Amino acid sequence: MATKEPEKPPVDRGLGYEPRDASIKGLLQFAFWMAVLLVVTLVGMRWTFDYFKKVQPLGATASPLLKQGQRELPPSPRLQVHPHQELVDYCQEQQKAVESYGWVSQQAGVVHIPVDRAMDLILKKGLPARPLNEAPTGSPTIATPLVPGEADEEGQCGYLTEPSPIAESNAKEQ
Repeated sequence: MATKEPEKPPVDRGLGYEPRDASIKGLLQFAFWMAVLLVVTLVGMRWTFDYFKKVQPLGATASPLLKQGQRELPPSPRLQVHPHQELVDYCQEQQKAVESYGWVSQQAGVVHIPVDRAMDLILKKGLPARPLNEAPTGSPTIATPLVPGEADEEGQCGYLTEPSPIAESNAKEQ
């Protein structure tokens, strides 16, 4: 018994692409009208700018640095021209003030002395203090530590420094 293969429909190899996908004519028309619209917009903008120049001239260039041909500095704060050099100069001035002798007020006879010399004088002579019984009324006598068992002699920046031996011995006594 012989079997017969079914017949296959003929394959149309035709154009090789789908003719309904894109219309070349439509794409070219779109590109043409887009170019026309672009040219019309540019011409319209140019005309508008020229019109406003003629109708309402802007006048001289507005600048905060120029006033009647004279240069005037803007209000503070101003930008620094050489910030690094200005910082170096400032630090040198501060260091010079800390390390030198000079008049604060010559009329009042007040001078400033180097910090190292001032510390030596304080260590020799001590700080002026009044007796505890002469303290003004309403002033706190001895500050209590904020944290029980801890000395608070360093103030609000105490965390930046190591505790002094005096503070440690006071904390041990309590």
